[in-house]
Amino acid sequence: MDNCRAAPPVVDETTAERQDRALAVVQRLLRERGIRARCQHTISLGLFADRAAGHSWPDRPMRRYWVDRFPPELAVLGPQGECDATVTVDSCSGYLVWLRTASGPQSFRNDDPHLVVNLIAALRPEQR
Repeated sequence: MDNCRAAPPVVDETTAERQDRALAVVQRLLRERGIRARCQHTISLGLFADRAAGHSWPDRPMRRYWVDRFPPELAVLGPQGECDATVTVDSCSGYLVWLRTASGPQSFRNDDPHLVVNLIAALRPEQR
C-alpha cells in the first residue's frame, strides 16, 4: 500500500472465507518448503448504547453494535520472527505480495499460487 496507515476495505463473510481459502493454499505450499507463515484476521467490533431512544439512566439502554470484517492477510515470517512478506487476495487481480525489501506490491493471478511461493522462497536462498 502507498499509505501504510490506510485501512483495507471492509469485506463480507463470503468474500473473507474465499480469500482465506486462497491464502491457506499459499500457506500450505510455504510450509512444504519450510517457510513459516501465519494468517491474520482483523475484525472491528463496535458497541454503543442508544440513549436517544427514550431510555434514561439507570434503566437498561438499548444496546447496538456493528462488526466490520477486513480481508485476511498472510504474514510470512523470517528466521528471527520478523515479517518478510505479506500476502493478501484482491477481489479483482488475485494475490498481492508486499515484500519487506520492495517499495510496492506485486500482483499475481489467482490461479497460480506457486508463483507467489517461488517469489517468497527466492528471498531465502538457504530454503530453495
